[in-house]
Amino acid sequence: MKKHILLLLFCLLTAFAFSQESEPIKGKVLSSANDEPLENVNIVNLNEVIGTTTDNEGDFSIRAKVNDTLYFSYLGYKSIRVRVTNDWLKFGDIKVKMTELGIALEEVVVKPVQLTGYVEVDAKIIPIYDNYRYRISGLSSGYEGGSKQPGAVTKVLSAIFNPADFLYNVFGKRPKQMRKLRKMKQDDEIRNLLASKYDRETLMAVLQLERVDIDEILNNCNYSESFIKTANDLQILDAISECYEEYRVINREKG
Repeated sequence: MKKHILLLLFCLLTAFAFSQESEPIKGKVLSSANDEPLENVNIVNLNEVIGTTTDNEGDFSIRAKVNDTLYFSYLGYKSIRVRVTNDWLKFGDIKVKMTELGIALEEVVVKPVQLTGYVEVDAKIIPIYDNYRYRISGLSSGYEGGSKQPGAVTKVLSAIFNPADFLYNVFGKRPKQMRKLRKMKQDDEIRNLLASKYDRETLMAVLQLERVDIDEILNNCNYSESFIKTANDLQILDAISECYEEYRVINREKG
């Protein structure tokens, strides 16, 4: 009797394991405005950290399993995340529609911020909800303001007063994201994708970082402001990866 129960459990576990394996899924990406296929849409499986692009008919194929999240990005269109469901695997040929963006470039105003050196005072005088980019006197880098950056004051002060703490908060507390960093470097599709991009969107989505985090990582790892502003996303990926590996070596030496 026990043998039969063990055999049944083994079969169930095996079936469950197979059900968790990635399978190729197919779909088509269309413009929501006119249902025209979109060519060269960038698609990344954020869980598996693998990528692909659509062909001239808008078709794509990528390995995924149920509950994986696919990230779609395309110049001039709003980036979207889509969760893989059972019907994708069973029926395939799912249509994903992307919405075109009205691109309006706003004027960026640089405003100086003078710090007193007292954290309690500086936390009150650093504005974080105005739509500006701020420059801090004495530092080569700035940070983005705006309602989407409610934690900006914490990030700025931690980067100023203790860069080591900032890197620990980014690297040390994100082990899963750092493993994805290595996967991104190994996937040729993603590397080719990043080589032609400058918006940091894919990096932010995979690593779960904000643009201000990426800028501050590179700033704390002694990359120039010119490089941070002009490098493509692949160069930024390699720079963050190198910075992370140096951080790990330093931490091991401290231990």
